[in-house]
Amino acid sequence: MSTQTPAPAPAPVPAAAGRRAEDPIPHRIRAKASPRPGTWISAVVVVLVVLGLINFLITNPVFDWATVATYILDVKVVQGVGWTLLITVLSMVLGTVVALTAAIMRRSENPVLRGVSWAYIFVFRGTPVYTQLVFWGLFTVIVPKIALGIPFGPEWFSFSTRDYFPAFWAAVVGLGLNEGAYLAEIFRSGLNSVDKGQTEASKALGMSNGKILRRIIIPQAMRVIVPPLGNETIGMLKTTSLVLAVPFTLDLTFATNAIANKLYAPIPLLIVAAIWYLAITSVLMVGQYFLERYFGRGFDDRPGGVGPAKRSRQSAVNRAGTTPKDSLPEVEL
Repeated sequence: MSTQTPAPAPAPVPAAAGRRAEDPIPHRIRAKASPRPGTWISAVVVVLVVLGLINFLITNPVFDWATVATYILDVKVVQGVGWTLLITVLSMVLGTVVALTAAIMRRSENPVLRGVSWAYIFVFRGTPVYTQLVFWGLFTVIVPKIALGIPFGPEWFSFSTRDYFPAFWAAVVGLGLNEGAYLAEIFRSGLNSVDKGQTEASKALGMSNGKILRRIIIPQAMRVIVPPLGNETIGMLKTTSLVLAVPFTLDLTFATNAIANKLYAPIPLLIVAAIWYLAITSVLMVGQYFLERYFGRGFDDRPGGVGPAKRSRQSAVNRAGTTPKDSLPEVEL
């Protein structure tokens, strides 16, 4: 008859110093942040300042909010908003085309193209935009006629610049060429931000320089170009207030000034113009935000690359369809 030896009892776990063995294990420590009275004090100060500012705006009779409400949707004002937006869009389109051309010329191996691009940027960045607009307003006086023919010989045809270059187009050309000089450096920085190895790899695949620029370089450079381009667009919107130098007299600033001179009430009409500029700027900022998100897909500015940003980067790679489904294919020997 066999006997079984009973299993030894488990040794008791020694209790931690300062705690009895029957006490439960303490939970995770919930640390509280140290109080910061400076945050509450600054918040109270800001609230008091804002309340004082609101009271000042409401009770000051100089602002004349009744006049502001009367003319905020005036026909002349709304037409001025339309002309301002049209000048802004056309000037930015012209400036973008000129800037991209100048940036590509600056990257060219041809010294003549580089010199022409540098001279254009030097002249248009080195002179005030108001002075340039005055010159473009006097373009029909400086160049009254454009003719094509043999030098010092017969003319084939000619036309008067006054018939084809009104004040509106003078304002668009003046603002567009001035903006192109600034955007050229932005575009050049964006193009230089793309690694040169991608150009070399594309050439190894037999792609032409134009195709490399369109399909490889510019799409990646847009991530760097879009934020300052949005800022320049907002700046262009406000720079249109200087087209009076051409002179062009249908923009928002001139329309509100004309009404103010008629009513002898400059401050309420300045508020009308400011409200419209703020509204348009807000819309442009929203558009800039979505453009930055679109061209920034697959990139993460935060350190670590964790969370949704990391997943979005991988999803962008998957959507590109450049990675094989079987990353480790079998090799037959």
